[in-house]
Amino acid sequence: MTQRVFARWVFVLLAGMLISCGPQSGPQANTLPDFTRLVQEQEPAVVNISTLQRVSGVEGRLRGQQVPEFFRHFFEGMEEQFDAPQRDAESQGSGFIISEDGYILTNYHVIRDADRILVRLQDRRELEAELVGHDQQSDLALLHIEEDDLPVVKIGSSRDLKVGEWVLAIGAPFGFESTVTAGIVSALGRSLPNENYVPFIQTDVAINPGNSGGPLFNLDGEVVGINSQIVSQSGGFMGLSFAIPIDMAMDVVQQLREDGRVARGWLGVLIQDVDRDLAESFGLDKPAGALVAQVMKDSPASAAGLEAGDVVISFNGETIDRSPQLPHLVGRVAPGAEATMEVVREGKRKTLKVTVGELPEDMRQDGGSERGAAPPAAAAPLGLTVAPLSDTEKEKLGLSHGVKVTDVKPGPAARAGIRAGDVLRTLNNLDVENPAALTEIVESLPTNSWVPALVQRGENPRFMAIRIEEAP
Repeated sequence: MTQRVFARWVFVLLAGMLISCGPQSGPQANTLPDFTRLVQEQEPAVVNISTLQRVSGVEGRLRGQQVPEFFRHFFEGMEEQFDAPQRDAESQGSGFIISEDGYILTNYHVIRDADRILVRLQDRRELEAELVGHDQQSDLALLHIEEDDLPVVKIGSSRDLKVGEWVLAIGAPFGFESTVTAGIVSALGRSLPNENYVPFIQTDVAINPGNSGGPLFNLDGEVVGINSQIVSQSGGFMGLSFAIPIDMAMDVVQQLREDGRVARGWLGVLIQDVDRDLAESFGLDKPAGALVAQVMKDSPASAAGLEAGDVVISFNGETIDRSPQLPHLVGRVAPGAEATMEVVREGKRKTLKVTVGELPEDMRQDGGSERGAAPPAAAAPLGLTVAPLSDTEKEKLGLSHGVKVTDVKPGPAARAGIRAGDVLRTLNNLDVENPAALTEIVESLPTNSWVPALVQRGENPRFMAIRIEEAP
């Protein structure tokens, strides 16, 4: 091989190595984000919040012990025997400054029942805060400290969040101030038990006790959420943390600053999710929407013509895939405003207009035997034995019609989940006035099809799908 050829091969080899080691495009070129600048710029506006609550000696001692709430009443009136004076119970959380003149946003549960609220700034100053207002439904509280020219966070928009993008939290888990943790957005619009009005941002950011009320940032250094809850069997982080969307939070802040309270939209319905069987029984192409199980008397929904058995598939132009979305959408509509709903009723789409009401105050917080009762009657094809409802039972349940299930044998009703003690209110969207009416309805049901049944269990109405099978 000549020197010229050899040199050419060396040149090609070196060029290939440089290309393979040089900058690349595409997924392999991505690196983990650098949060250092974000933290330097935003950390000064994150505060530590501690509260003091004056409690009795007994209560104070019990707070420090793992004593079930059930047993606490046994200790009432025993302060002198414990020989413990009143003392301060402490709790800690996080928050962030949203205005230069001292307004601070945090979780309501961080400062609930507090006699004193103390805010510690990054420069170690400790100031007493005033509670401007709170909203228990969204678990938000607005505080104020008498100070000017304070550092403030940048407020972003939670509507722009996407699943999979990086987010970062700053807070004081277990009392360790200025702690930074990072992760990704795991899901959006997540609903949690007993939380009807917050479409949570789910992340895998490590959130622990003390992080509550702290900010959740995007990579642009903007607050997109308020870290609020974790789902855990141990009390510590297990990969599931939830934040309140900042768009919703800032709407609450505006109302608290202007009125000291939050007015939230209300329809007056009880709803449930739609599964595959119910979807078929209501003539839907797929499981989707919010199924109306009950319309409250004299409610906005009643005035709009909404009926039990309607499936709400959109509200104000926003599609409803799962039932928890409806309270979120209704709650953010100003009371008195008009909204539109698209519903499916008996397989046909229908548009309704509703004037949204205000959530009643009582919803903001969390007889004898009858004579001459008719004997039970059987609806054999379903496997049910039913009896008429007495006037007392109807009044107690707030019902005008229905039959009481006294026995359930193996069959379609049992497979649907109907139990003895349930009240069957409608079947195939027809009112069940009495046992005789139920028999007529059952005889008219089409075979080899799904039909909806509205069942009342205690105070809770619920639709169930029953498969009507051809008799052997």
